[in-house]
Amino acid sequence: MSPTSPTVKYPPGPTSLLPNKLLREFIHNPTETLMAITNKYGDIAHFKFARQHVYLLNNPDFIEDVLVKNHKNFKKSRGLQVSKRLLGEGLVTSEGEYHDRQRRLIQPAFLPNLVKKYGEIVTAYSVNMCRDWKDEEKLDIHKSMINLTSAIISKAVLGSDIKSTEGSQVGDDLLTCAEYFNRLLMPFGELIEKIPILPINKGFQQAKERLDSIVFNMIKEHRDNAAKETSKSDLLYTLLDSQDSEAGIKRMTDTQLRDEVMTIFLAGHETTANALTWTFYLLSEYPSVEAKLYEELKSVLGISNANDGKQDANRLELRIPTVDDIPNLEYTEKIVRESMRLYPPAWTLGRQAINDYNLGDYVIPAKSIILMSQYVMHHNPKYFPEPDLFYPERWTRETRIQLPRFSYFPFGGGIRGCIGEAFAWMEGILIVATVCSRWRMFHEQNHKVELKPLITLRPKYGMKMQLEQKKY
Repeated sequence: MSPTSPTVKYPPGPTSLLPNKLLREFIHNPTETLMAITNKYGDIAHFKFARQHVYLLNNPDFIEDVLVKNHKNFKKSRGLQVSKRLLGEGLVTSEGEYHDRQRRLIQPAFLPNLVKKYGEIVTAYSVNMCRDWKDEEKLDIHKSMINLTSAIISKAVLGSDIKSTEGSQVGDDLLTCAEYFNRLLMPFGELIEKIPILPINKGFQQAKERLDSIVFNMIKEHRDNAAKETSKSDLLYTLLDSQDSEAGIKRMTDTQLRDEVMTIFLAGHETTANALTWTFYLLSEYPSVEAKLYEELKSVLGISNANDGKQDANRLELRIPTVDDIPNLEYTEKIVRESMRLYPPAWTLGRQAINDYNLGDYVIPAKSIILMSQYVMHHNPKYFPEPDLFYPERWTRETRIQLPRFSYFPFGGGIRGCIGEAFAWMEGILIVATVCSRWRMFHEQNHKVELKPLITLRPKYGMKMQLEQKKY
């Protein structure tokens, strides 16, 4: 069935006599545009971006149908092809049998016993960052989190150290790539990438080359050390050794390794950095929540001498949290969960129908685009009363059991769900516990907070905070 067939019955949705008016609104403010469509048209809406038919799903059962029950009838949309400019055929961008095979090879790096080991690296790097901070210092906490999480993912999963200056450059280069991808998805994006002399193309190529240099250096370092390394527990060593003779899977080339490492390296730190940034912002805006968090940290961690060799050995502070503390950090976990409800790092998903598809009362024609927005679903008052309120207490055990699976899905779901979800939860909880047991943050009043929905949900102007050291 063609999308233009007169027999197609479309769900209700926005229309305009002005060409591309809706598309321009979406480009200017995508989250508000999708929220407005949802509030007016409900569980499923239809509209057009230029000639492309788009269906926006706002029903968790519909989303589960697409991502889980009938996932084979869908492929990633144009954003996939754009992302391949940087990520190649990595786990996020590959599809079909190749994706399934790569996922099986990578999965062992995220088994529970290794995730627990990674926790020691998370807290060590977090403590070092906290000890470098100064009382009453003003900083952009988003940049700090980018630097921290890029260093953690590099060391924990890839077994390599990344310098703080490289971490800052990684953050800048990643933003350049995200803005480039966003521009290519706009009207006439295909024309832009065909003119290499344009500054936006040059900027992307330079950023990509710097990121490639970091990743290929990681690969070379591992190949050089493979023969003498006795404890090969990180992801890159796993990938170097991975093969399946029975399935005819040979060892990966440097290009294949590069694609997987780039995907894990970039996807594994930016989403967490964004989630942490929004979490610290929300804590600064809700002092009663922060106070309750602090009481939990004191109860679980206890107070000890701060003998770190850098500061007053007689100063008291909470002990460093460990992975074993996580089950007892219940309110900390609720804070991270609620922060990702309000500001999901991955804020929307897109799929393209391969064949005509029955959904509810409608037939979605092949080649139609389906949008499913975590940001929109997470703000649905049907599932989250007072959805704009930061209220960690809403996450009771009963609530989590009763909520439909895809009313809350910050890590996606189905066969393409985030492979590093357990790692991300562990990392987020431990960093919040470590930082908030040592420092308070106050958001600068004159600093503007605005969403920047690119591939992930960034703060448009960073996040400027003033630090205050906790005293005991």
